[in-house]
Parts: sequence; structure tokens; C-alpha cells
Amino acid sequence: MRKLALPLVLSLALGLTACGTETNAESQGITVENCGDSVTFNHTPEHIALMKSAAVPTLNALGVLDRVVAKAGAFPDDYYDTDLAEKVAEIPTLSNKMDASGHVLISKEVVVAANPDIVLGETDTINRASMASSNIPVIEEPAFCGSIDGDVSFDDVWSQISTYGTIFDKESEADAYISTLQKRVTELSSRVHDDGKTVAILYPTIGGGVTYAYGSGSMANPLVEKAGLHNVFGDQSERVFEITAEELISRNPDYILVLHSDGNPEDYVTELSNLQGANALTALQENKVLPLLLNFAEPPTPLAVDGLEKLINFVDAHQ
Repeated sequence: MRKLALPLVLSLALGLTACGTETNAESQGITVENCGDSVTFNHTPEHIALMKSAAVPTLNALGVLDRVVAKAGAFPDDYYDTDLAEKVAEIPTLSNKMDASGHVLISKEVVVAANPDIVLGETDTINRASMASSNIPVIEEPAFCGSIDGDVSFDDVWSQISTYGTIFDKESEADAYISTLQKRVTELSSRVHDDGKTVAILYPTIGGGVTYAYGSGSMANPLVEKAGLHNVFGDQSERVFEITAEELISRNPDYILVLHSDGNPEDYVTELSNLQGANALTALQENKVLPLLLNFAEPPTPLAVDGLEKLINFVDAHQ
């Protein structure tokens, strides 16, 4: 098993004050490694802007969700329990416009106007380079920037929780959260029997566009493996890539996960059904197609543990 890629933390003492040596995060610089760069924080961030929903459960578990001053993109209630959904709904929304691939559409100026001291998640317009002139650090999920070496695993979930624990000076809370999630994965895995069944993880584009599949570079791969299934595109090292209908039909998986970011999940299943020759797919014939919100499978976050439970339940019900 690959070892945890825990964040590199450099504590830089900034000297003495009138009251003696300061030891809290306000007096130290914290540096973490993220997406190939060293990102330094001179103080613990207090004003967070969220460009993606992936970090919400971790921020909540660490007790810092109340620091989120703005959000952009899709934050479906189905990701959260009732209390957490209410908290998320109360966060001001800067933009909920999305393109056909599920990417948020927003300008740098709108984000800067919200006055965050950290941005979590990148978009085409909001990234480390574009925000540098405003001195606002950006942290992205490592899977989304291609900085995870080798195949993705649940270790990458624990690693990113640790990164957030470091950034927000919540290391003990992060450790406790990781322990809770690990126990849950162990309990879920005890229910699984590997019967050699196969699965494809897909993201159809609404309107007859490209169909994407997920390989071993995606969190979806260890998720389906933990559920006792074998990814028919697991021989591909990429996180996500375009496929043709012919490629999918030739691999003919027993199950299909249909990922989507928002909207009616049945619309995405319909897109799958509309692929040329799709009626030959065993999973469609046997109604073994599970629509799943994206963050339940991708990137490596605590929501993948919820996704694992949903998938195991689905397989149990369709044996």
C-alpha cells in the first residue's frame, strides 16, 4: 500500500512579542505542498471561498465551515445530512452557472470582491496563477490537478484531510475524522464479496456530447474495487478520458455508474441509453445502472465513503 503523502509543514518563527514567544498559528508560517507547489500561509485562514463542493464535509468535521464566506458551483443537498445542507444553503452564492462538463463559470473579480483569504478549488478562471496578484492562496484537490502519483487509493482521502487539518490548525480534529472514516470503510468492506463482476464509471455529457470514463487515476477506481467490482477501464492510468460507444460496448460491464454534477440524474442515464448500440449493454438490459453524484466517487474526499456505501447497497439489491 502506498504510504500517506502527508503535507510538508514548515513552522517559521516570526520572533518575540511584548508578551513573549508566540506559538500559535497566527505567529507562524505554515507551508503545505499542493499540486506541485509550496503554498504558504502567514496566518490561519478565516475567510474561505469554495469553488467546488468536495471540501465541505472535511471543513464541517474540522469545525471551520462557518469560515466559508462564499461559494460557487453546484452544492446538491444530497451530499449532506439535513443540518449540513442547511449550513451550506446559508453560504452566499457567487455563481451557480455551470458548463456542460460540470465546471463552474465565474470571474476572478467576483471572487476577489468576496474578500477571501483562501480559495478552495480551481476553475478555468480561478486558479493559483490568476489569484496571485491578489495574494489569495488557492488549494485544489490533488486528483483534479494530476498531482497524485500512481493509482489513487483511500489513502489519498486521508492525506487531503490532513492537509486541511494543517492549513486550518486543526490537526487533532483531522486525525479523529480520519480514524472514524477508516473504521467505517472497514465495516463496509466486511459486507463485500468479490464475484468477479465488472463495472464502468462514466460521465455522459448532456445533449449528445462526449462520454467520459474513469480509470485507475480516479478515486472511482478504488471505490468500485472496495465494493467487489472490477473497473473495465482500470487498465487506463488516466483519471478521466473520452471513450466511444464502441469501446464501452466491447467491454460490456455488468454494472455502470453514471456520474453527474447536478440536475436530474435520469437525464444522464438517458444520454447513456441514447449511445449508438447501447441496447446491447448488459447493465442496461438488467437495470444495473446507478446514477451517482460526482463527489461520491471523485475526487478523494470523505464523500467517497458515502459513495462506497451507496454502491455496496446497490450491488446487494441487484445480485
